[in-house]
Amino acid sequence: MTNRRHFLRSVIRGAVAGVVAAGPATAAQSRWTMRLSTSSNHFASLPFEQACRRIATLGFEAVDIWSAYQQCPHLDDVLNRLGPQGLQEVLAQNGLKLYAFSTYVGGYPRYAELLGRAGGGVAIRGSGPPCHPAELASRMKAFLESLKPQVELAERYNSYLAIENHGNSLLDSLDSFKAFIDLNPHPRLGIALAPYHLQGIKASVEEAIELSGKQLFFFYAWQRGKGMGQLPGHGPTDFTPWITALAKINYRWYVNPFSHHPAKPNVMSRALSKSRDYLLGCYTKTIPA
Repeated sequence: MTNRRHFLRSVIRGAVAGVVAAGPATAAQSRWTMRLSTSSNHFASLPFEQACRRIATLGFEAVDIWSAYQQCPHLDDVLNRLGPQGLQEVLAQNGLKLYAFSTYVGGYPRYAELLGRAGGGVAIRGSGPPCHPAELASRMKAFLESLKPQVELAERYNSYLAIENHGNSLLDSLDSFKAFIDLNPHPRLGIALAPYHLQGIKASVEEAIELSGKQLFFFYAWQRGKGMGQLPGHGPTDFTPWITALAKINYRWYVNPFSHHPAKPNVMSRALSKSRDYLLGCYTKTIPA
């Protein structure tokens, strides 16, 4: 497994180096390196250690650990059984970095100390109910104010808080992105961008990336589709413009292939392998020779 993982990562590094050396590019693109993570919910039927082993074997650099949404047991298992030291040991054994905790069930405060003591990372949560456009600025300001206690936790535990855009929610439209960006005063508070939901309202993913800029903390490589068609390289969407947009803002976090489609572990492993290779191909196109 170790040899395979090292081989895959050397392929990724080689692809990146080859692209940068191939010819001229914009300054932002030439500086940018795409790093890949994926989410533990893809292997929710496996114990946490086995899920990490799968993710590492596929060549991903980091992991997003899910709480109990869709019955994923991993984050609560880490909290109750492994603790921060045990989590660090599992990640080290597999050569993985901790990227994020997805805290849609349980809430960030429940896991804040664990995240911080394990090394820190990004905690992901939703926003709130939608509102009339005329109320957007005031509602967004109130929402951001309500997050102050959680932002303080993020500061205390050397972490970041990312709000996911979702259909029929406060953070949904491009106008709501603009309101969030303009009103957000906290360097540890940002956006987890889900193209799946933007596509649902026919909004531009590239524009949302540009708007988010340095406040973009998490990017779901996730398209609107059925079943495995949600993953990169499986559905109809060309991800190259999205990767290009990430390069233009010099996105500093991970690109995270994602799907809510449940599948048996071996099926998911093959699907994620295809997604990984597809995203590397998109990256290669991002910086022209």
